[in-house]
Amino acid sequence: MAARSLGRGVGRLLGSLRGLSGQPARPLSRVSAPRRAASGPSGSAPAVAAASQPGSYPALSAQAAREPAAFWGPLARDTLLWDTPYHTVWDCDFSTGKIGWFLGGQLNVSVNCLDQHVQKSPESVALIWERDEPGTEVRITYRELLETTCRLANTLKRHGVCRGDCVAIYMPVSPLAVAAMLACARIGAVHTVIFAGFSAASLAGRINDAKCKVVITFNQGLRGGRVMELKKIVDEAVKHCPTVQHVLVAHRTDNKVHMGDLDIPLEQEMAKEDPVCAPESMGSEDVLFMLYTSGSTGMPKGIVHTQAGYLLYAALTHKLVFDHRPGDIFGCVADIGWITGHSYVVYGPLCNGATSVLFESTPVYPNAGRYWETVERLKINQFYGAPTAVRLLLKYGDAWVKKYDRSSLRTLGSVGEPINCEAWEWLHRVVGDSRCTLVDTWWQTETGGICIAPRPSEEGAEILPGMAMRPFFGIVPVLMDEKGSVVEGSNVSGALCISQAWPGMARTIYGDHQRFVDAYFKAYPGYYFTGDGAHRTEGGYYQITGRMDDVINISGHRLGTAEIEDAIADHPAVPESAVIGYPHDIKGEAAFAFIVVKDSAGDSDVVVQELKSMVATKIAKYAVPDEILVVKRLPKTRSGKVMRRLLRKIITSEAQELGDTTTLEDPSIITEILSAYQKCKDKQAAAK
Repeated sequence: MAARSLGRGVGRLLGSLRGLSGQPARPLSRVSAPRRAASGPSGSAPAVAAASQPGSYPALSAQAAREPAAFWGPLARDTLLWDTPYHTVWDCDFSTGKIGWFLGGQLNVSVNCLDQHVQKSPESVALIWERDEPGTEVRITYRELLETTCRLANTLKRHGVCRGDCVAIYMPVSPLAVAAMLACARIGAVHTVIFAGFSAASLAGRINDAKCKVVITFNQGLRGGRVMELKKIVDEAVKHCPTVQHVLVAHRTDNKVHMGDLDIPLEQEMAKEDPVCAPESMGSEDVLFMLYTSGSTGMPKGIVHTQAGYLLYAALTHKLVFDHRPGDIFGCVADIGWITGHSYVVYGPLCNGATSVLFESTPVYPNAGRYWETVERLKINQFYGAPTAVRLLLKYGDAWVKKYDRSSLRTLGSVGEPINCEAWEWLHRVVGDSRCTLVDTWWQTETGGICIAPRPSEEGAEILPGMAMRPFFGIVPVLMDEKGSVVEGSNVSGALCISQAWPGMARTIYGDHQRFVDAYFKAYPGYYFTGDGAHRTEGGYYQITGRMDDVINISGHRLGTAEIEDAIADHPAVPESAVIGYPHDIKGEAAFAFIVVKDSAGDSDVVVQELKSMVATKIAKYAVPDEILVVKRLPKTRSGKVMRRLLRKIITSEAQELGDTTTLEDPSIITEILSAYQKCKDKQAAAK
């Protein structure tokens, strides 16, 4: 049973394994990068400690923009443990999508996240696993996490995983999932964590694109009191994945699952392995992980992040944006399947020696007080979550919040999408008792870490509701107009671009660097295009206004409308479809699908239900459109392009302001669609 218990209670297995090791932590033999002259308040990491001092934020921001090498070089030297010092701080060229930081340097990310802390304070708590079952947290020390990571790393090596190989991790939030990420980093393998809510088809597509050699999963997952059949989904996926040689299966529940020829019981194999594993020395620009994100073309993109620059940026933003201090309990409730979980559940906090909370459950299980009961019990100091959850909990009222002691909280954070003012005010006033700093953070999978946030700043600087406000050090935002010119001044809007490279940014799209260049550097040559629009206020602050491309943000999850359209296109009765995003009270945005159904299809209501099932199966349940409207035809230009702008205006009650429709092949189609939409609304109203 000891070997089976890792998924259910990591501490119990580690307790039994401790007797097997009996070895002290391995002494570190690391070197410092060479000292370099640098301008600014201190020329090294203490400069960042000075970030909260009066007058220092403008000075440091100016230095980071003016002299990137002088700013980032000493920070990398003093923040990270190096095997070999770097010789060049940065070498970047946006015209070719070439991004390189700390060139020539070698290090190991897992050593930076584990070994250095085990040397200093082995019994410090690294992770608090807030399991789905209420009130059953498990604490994991840095020593225990290092031993688990090493055993898993040795297990991977024993089963043929070598430096540069890719490993898929299809697991919910858990200490073993974190250990799996760090085990890959330790041996120089590349991990791609795939959100455990994705379907078998989505999982297979990502495994095949990344050419994964091994998949790590659980027999089942638990979330909100429901069982997720993870192993069954993996079984279905790997039927179509020729590169997969082994599936390592851990156990979150006692339920038995089918074990086939590829399948290996993970805990049993780990128990046989040594709790020490020598770390691979990796180049700064070697790949650390890939994370798939939606693109406007419908084909998910494998965003590539590398070692040193990403880790430095995640650690620095974690420390400064959230005012993290030694001994704090950091509670980011994101899933590790997304970039927020990578940067602010795993890599940033662990590099800083923090205690990071792993939240396995949902905001409303077993009731709407779950977050706040967890805050009280674990004494969380920083709480970082999504506006979607805030909007959901707001509707349950204040009583669920006020029932629990939240006095430990100092910083509240919002991530994943712009937060509306009502949700911001409720989070600040009710959850934070109007005393906590609230940071609305803007960043992306591609940026690696937070780029715009109210903190860091000068001490006591104002924070405005629903606004990301201030660029982080080294982030130089510009707004561009439709002609590609820089928009100067204040109280202006435009496409949000960044004019200078920073260490945490993505390096490429796996297997398709040209797509990387086209997606991020082609629209505005010489700049990184975020895909978002923004407004710059009179005070020079930035407010994100939303996506400018065909990507929608559902509950903080980016999803290309083309992906949904591709899934719908597989239905034989639907020759055409158009999917758009529209505002949603809880999710922020939701998907609305317009479909054309063949005359021979029969009952269109049946087709609609079949489409919802298909989208859930091919992508994930969260991708299912909230509304599917059957229309006779779609509004197209004479060249055949669907005018999604008009569809969006129809469903957002802006049909009187359609703008220029002269390019439509047949303008009467607007009347047709308006009529179908009104009938749909009347039918829904009657049903209520």
